[in-house]
Amino acid sequence: MNSVSSARECLSHAMNNRFLPNLEYLLQGSILDSAVEHLMHRLKGLCDNVDTSPEPFHDLEVCMSLRQPNANANQPLLLRVRRALGRDAPFQMRYLGNPEVDQRRPTLVRSCMDCACTNGILEFLTEMGFRLEFEYIAKGYMFRKGRMKITVSKLIKIVPGKQQDMANEPISQSYIVELSVVAPTGQENVGEEMRVFAEQLKPLVQLEKIDYKRLGGMP
Repeated sequence: MNSVSSARECLSHAMNNRFLPNLEYLLQGSILDSAVEHLMHRLKGLCDNVDTSPEPFHDLEVCMSLRQPNANANQPLLLRVRRALGRDAPFQMRYLGNPEVDQRRPTLVRSCMDCACTNGILEFLTEMGFRLEFEYIAKGYMFRKGRMKITVSKLIKIVPGKQQDMANEPISQSYIVELSVVAPTGQENVGEEMRVFAEQLKPLVQLEKIDYKRLGGMP
């Protein structure tokens, strides 16, 4: 249990002191199922992988939370664990900091840390005291334009009592579209680069900074 306590302390220290080396710049939007094919064609024309099909993904995402002593009860430590369904790939764990919505910036900005991990990560986090917040399946396609990543994904509800590959209830009749870049601190030109690209996707999809605090949701 000493190693578990030490890991918990390290995570708490990282969050409280913001020693996360990367920043994620993010714009988000949604598009109705009936229009998603038009967006896919537009992205194929704009992105780097124009000569090949976009990269498909079919992932399970689990959000785990840890309530910390002597911390704001409304601000638990959140970690997301994602694993690919139907293929052999490492689990991915992600820490996301609180989003910063600055009117002078064209994008939302938040601290971000990603790492590959073994398939025992969920059991390890549970032993540390983390609890399940929510889980869902994301199925869609990923495009790249330089250092920008664009994902078009359908979010699917996991039906209790059914196996994950049988979960077939979409959360909505639309796809989530995300434009993101992970870059070191100080590269403010990233936001302008993303804004210019987002303009090229109008009027099919409007990519915006979404303030989750104001909406009362989680980042």
